[in-house]
Amino acid sequence: MPPTAIVSDTAAEPALVILPTYNERENITRIVAAIVAQEPDFHVLVVDDDSPDGTGALADELASTRFPGRVHVLHRDGKRGLGTAYIAGFRWALARDYAYIFEMDADFSHDPADLPRLRNAVRSGRGDVAIGSRWVGSGGTRNWSFLRTFISRGGSLYARLVLGIPVSDLTSGFKCFSRRVLESLDLGEVRSNGYAFQVEMNFRCHRRGFRIAEVPIVFVDRRVGKSKMGPHIVGEAMLVVLRLRLQSLGLGARPR
Repeated sequence: MPPTAIVSDTAAEPALVILPTYNERENITRIVAAIVAQEPDFHVLVVDDDSPDGTGALADELASTRFPGRVHVLHRDGKRGLGTAYIAGFRWALARDYAYIFEMDADFSHDPADLPRLRNAVRSGRGDVAIGSRWVGSGGTRNWSFLRTFISRGGSLYARLVLGIPVSDLTSGFKCFSRRVLESLDLGEVRSNGYAFQVEMNFRCHRRGFRIAEVPIVFVDRRVGKSKMGPHIVGEAMLVVLRLRLQSLGLGARPR
């Protein structure tokens, strides 16, 4: 179903916030309400991987009763991963008339109040992609251990040095893309499916010549629910960075 008509100064440029979910029942109602409260032209697409806790059914209720026309739900069979959830969301958005497409966590680690700031960074021409960055300016984290901070900052530095991308927070999952960026990428070529997906998307945008702006944010560790971060995610990200570097040197299938 295409976006409904919005009466506002940005009616011709609706935005879609993609929320991948797996067992986020405790968060979904509040996060969706907080997003649609930001701007009248912000829509939400919940991409649910058949959550056993009923997240998908609750999202359907929000779409049909509380926020009809502004909240949409895409159901997928089984737990299929973060990267494929975003790719599915991108394709859904591009099949409709959204001008700005966001990535965002569903657990309040990302503050919905920062969404307009990210869009303004793209709308004003600062970048074709805007990243909510923890490692620039007034950005930072809250409730993180030293080890987690070290791994996150070290991982971003490692990816930046290996891939040559002038971005401080390459693993951030809080982003705003202009429509033309996603239209220009071959989404079928994106292979990463965990948190390394963020690095690969940045890499592909950079190689296509798109400007990436960093907007300082404070990342707050999830309030409720269980974190999906694990050691395997770090290992996957390191391997993906090496693969992308080899591809950039012509030693593998070249990213488009």
